[in-house]
Amino acid sequence: MGQILQGKPVALALSQQLKERVADMRRQGKTPRLAIVRLGEAPDDIAYEKSAIKCCRDHEVDVQSIVLPAGTGEEQLLAHLQAVNDDKQTDGCLLLKPLPPGIRESKAAEALAPQKDVDGITPGSLAHLCGLDIAGFPPCTAQACLEILDHYQIDAAGKRAVIIGRSLVVGKPLAMLLLARNATVTVCHSKTKDLPAVVREADIVVAAMGRARLLGAEYFRPGQIVLDVGINFDDQGKMCGDVDFAQVEPIVAAITPVPGGVGAVTNRVLLKHVVDAAQRVLG
Repeated sequence: MGQILQGKPVALALSQQLKERVADMRRQGKTPRLAIVRLGEAPDDIAYEKSAIKCCRDHEVDVQSIVLPAGTGEEQLLAHLQAVNDDKQTDGCLLLKPLPPGIRESKAAEALAPQKDVDGITPGSLAHLCGLDIAGFPPCTAQACLEILDHYQIDAAGKRAVIIGRSLVVGKPLAMLLLARNATVTVCHSKTKDLPAVVREADIVVAAMGRARLLGAEYFRPGQIVLDVGINFDDQGKMCGDVDFAQVEPIVAAITPVPGGVGAVTNRVLLKHVVDAAQRVLG
């Protein structure tokens, strides 16, 4: 039976560290502050916003919601993002996506200052991942994977890591993060030939495809570490990952559950980035 890499203990440990850091900053006269920019009333966006607000308040971090109508034009959004950039009291900004039709996400990402981009969406943040000397942050989900590895004392150095999925949210940034930790990284996708054979070669497997329970027992071997980033819902409406947990958990050395794994850590990583951004202001 594999070890279950629960996200809750990771989140609790991060919370304790963050509360201590925020208390110290407040003693120095600085309170970290997050701005959340939301366009429209999409239920998923509202749920994520509420979760982020609660997380901030639980850690005594100031938070401001900037809610714009769904019909907001691109220039109006860019003006609001520039106002966030110019606000010296705001340390980080979370722009909820996807954006409504008619607004180019690339333009919005370019408009946000990378030093306030706590969710890793700007070109500057991506350049930072590549080792360039630009202020920025990795996407929260990709960083959450590293936080889990660190908490459970899993060293990526020298290991073979296979990431299934090449998005800018998880796959590509996580590849850069693992390379920086001296892992040998392979990024797989829909055109990868004999995917099960490639996955079985890995020491660390990250599933980030967004396809419910696609990866069954034939993809895995004993001794592997599996991080399941997928958030899907099956035909019965039950949340599940990209990995068939019931099949795979008895085979591998360790695996994250869905729910309760990587997703449980993501909000704390967002908050950590806000606090890190505020720390830069203090110097």
